[in-house]
Amino acid sequence: MRWFFLVLAIAVVATIYAIGPRGEKFSDPPFELFPDMDHQFKFRPQESSQFFADDQVAQKPVTGTVPLGYSLPHAGNDDDLGSDLAYSSGDSYFSTGQFGDFYGKGYPKEVTLDAALVKRGQERFQIFCTPCHGETGDGQGVVSKYWAIPPTANLIDARVSALPEGQIFSTITHGKGLMGPYNGVIPVKDRWAIVSYVKSLQKASGN
Repeated sequence: MRWFFLVLAIAVVATIYAIGPRGEKFSDPPFELFPDMDHQFKFRPQESSQFFADDQVAQKPVTGTVPLGYSLPHAGNDDDLGSDLAYSSGDSYFSTGQFGDFYGKGYPKEVTLDAALVKRGQERFQIFCTPCHGETGDGQGVVSKYWAIPPTANLIDARVSALPEGQIFSTITHGKGLMGPYNGVIPVKDRWAIVSYVKSLQKASGN
């Protein structure tokens, strides 16, 4: 019985302590259990700093700097700032992998299937896909050693090899099962490059 009263007393005190201070104003800063890097040592753009020769924190970009994915305009191309970093460009086969409600077979006219495309696909595959699908696409990536339920898709399996290029592209774009979408991470052209590399892995495996 005494334990009951002890627990009850602790509960009452805790409740009073939690509810009592509500609505009061304090001049001291609140205690932050998880500051989440809210208060970092940093300089504001208009402040001065002796680190740079002009004593200014705000600095111009390094000479010759080019925005990622863009090329500087040149003679006869003054209005062209095209980019290979487009993540979507409409509802064409190039952007969706589909013709209406059907997945397309082959590559869109915007993509040239050559050694350079497959090489690019290999690089992107190693960055984004190998942790789950493995180096050879067999689904035995590093993730399978720690989390194998459900198993990662085997990309060189005959069932997957039978899928058209457009469906593989769409899967990369929108994800499937526990695989999230990569349309905001991998540009359209790089997704097609990955498709070309996956097809080369399937061909090399004999499927």
